[in-house]
Order: sequence, then C-alpha cells, then structure tokens
Amino acid sequence: MVKSRWLQIFLAVSIATLFGLLMRGFFAIGSLQGFYGVMSLSFLITVPLVVGVLSVCLSPREFTIRLPYRMFTPWMPVFLFLAITLLLKIEGLTCWLMVLPLFLLLSSAGGLIAGYVKTRKPAWQTPTIVLILFLPFVLSPLEQKAGCIPTQYTAETYTDIKASKEDIWQNMIAVKDIEEGQSKAWLSKLLGFPRPLHAILNYDGMGASRPAVFTNGLVFYETVVEYDRLDKLVFNVDADPKNIPASTMDEHVVIGGRYFDVVNGTYKLEELNDNTCRLHLCSRFTVNTTFNFLAGSLAKLIMKDIQGNLLQVIKSRAEQDTKVI
Repeated sequence: MVKSRWLQIFLAVSIATLFGLLMRGFFAIGSLQGFYGVMSLSFLITVPLVVGVLSVCLSPREFTIRLPYRMFTPWMPVFLFLAITLLLKIEGLTCWLMVLPLFLLLSSAGGLIAGYVKTRKPAWQTPTIVLILFLPFVLSPLEQKAGCIPTQYTAETYTDIKASKEDIWQNMIAVKDIEEGQSKAWLSKLLGFPRPLHAILNYDGMGASRPAVFTNGLVFYETVVEYDRLDKLVFNVDADPKNIPASTMDEHVVIGGRYFDVVNGTYKLEELNDNTCRLHLCSRFTVNTTFNFLAGSLAKLIMKDIQGNLLQVIKSRAEQDTKVI
C-alpha cells in the first residue's frame, strides 16, 4: 500500500514534468509562432499553474489534505523541468534564474487550487483540470493577436567622485582591465550575465569607437556620436546577436536580439564643487515582448546594476589617480 502511494506521487510528478516539457516544445514550434510563444505571459503563467494542478490532483488524497504538500510538491516538477531543459540546452541558465521565482510561486498556486478542489469539491476535480489544461491553448493566441509593441526604457545612474574632471574623463574613456574582485554587480552576476572586462576608445574625440569586451566572448561596439570634452559623451551601441556565442546568452535575453536591444549610452560629467564631480551614466534600450511592463522593469534593474558597477570602477580609479598626483 505504501509503495503504491509513493508510485502514485512519482507518476504525478513525472506527468507534471512531462506536461511542462511538451508545452515548452509546442510553444516553440516555428509554424505556430503567430499563435504561441515561449516569451509570453500565457506560457510563463499558465504552464507552471497547470504543472502545480497536475502534481497535486494526481497525488493520493491523504497527502493532498496537508497544506505543505500542496504548496511544495509542485516545486519538484518545476526543478525537474529546469534541470532537463538546461541539460538538453533547451533553455539557458539566465532565463531560468529570472523566471524561477515566478514558476515556483504559480506552481504552488496551482497546487493550492488543486488541493482545495480535490479535498473540498471532488465533483469539480475533472472540470477544473480540463479547464486549466486548456488555458495555455486559449489565452496565448489572444495574447499574440494583441501583438508586441517595442517600448523604449531609460536606466539612469550616477556617482559622486572626489577627483578632477580630467582624471575622471580619462578613466571614463579608457576603462582598462577590470579584475573579478573589482566587479560589484551582484544582480547581473546572480543572473549569470557576463562580467565587463575593458572598453578603451581608440582616440578622445568625435567619431571615436571602442569594443566593450565582456567575459564569455561577449562584445559590444560603441561609437561616439556626440562629444563635448570633460562634459558629455554620447555613444551608440551595436551588438550583433549572430556574433554572440550561444553559450554566453540564450535567445530570449541576447542583446540585439528579438526581445532586447541597447540603443545608446550617455556619460555626463557635472562639477559639484572644487574637488567633487558627479558622473552620470544613462542608457536607452528597447524591450519587445507582450509583457513589457514586467520585462522592462527587470531589464532596467539589470542595466542599473551593470552601470552602477562600472561607475564604481571609474570612481575608484579616478580618486586613486588624484591621490597619486
């Protein structure tokens, strides 16, 4: 009897995991992209919800009466789904780190719904499962029909530096090798984004350019389009997704890809007093999804984290140069 119960739990988790994998494959079919897409709210919300419902509804009733079981058993197929898609290189770690909290939360919500129906409203169990199972197939075409509207966002950061404008400017236009210990960008590191290494302009003036080199082979090309020495520097950013190794960033977060692109960046140097200046760094980027209100906010946090780290490197080096003098 005990073995049969554990076998039922194993089957429930396996079926829920298989459902997630099948949906991931179905939503990625090229010929169906006008109706279904992995980068959609329909996929990100309904799939973990259904995974949670299946893992609890198919479990033994005596287990599902326990609240912790309803909440945390759905996490098992989510983590299995994660492991399998990473192992088969269907998804990248960066994508998973960003959506994992949402998947865990919604799978638990599905488990709670299923547990309530199974223990309190057993007559509703089959209709509930059928209804929720069809949600991804019904909602996604409606979402895709609404379409994506590319939206531009701005990420602004600044830091105050006790150094001369000249020292700050020189460290700004020539960001030399950044050691791993100098990088304090915690969010982008947590999400697995490449770490900046160096970015040095070929000369100090209008039309200058530089490759911004990151770890894992990631390179952006920056070209100066507005120049006012010791005051303002604006550069366009060119990132060709075809030249970014697949192991560096997956298709859903690659810069210059279908969903995200950096347009330009602006440095502005403001003198606060005789020995302190404020260095501003502002970037403009576009997000192109059906859930820009979420994706744009997350992208802004990541950009601010990267920019803040770069400004701290410039600050440390400029202040050190001023002390040496």
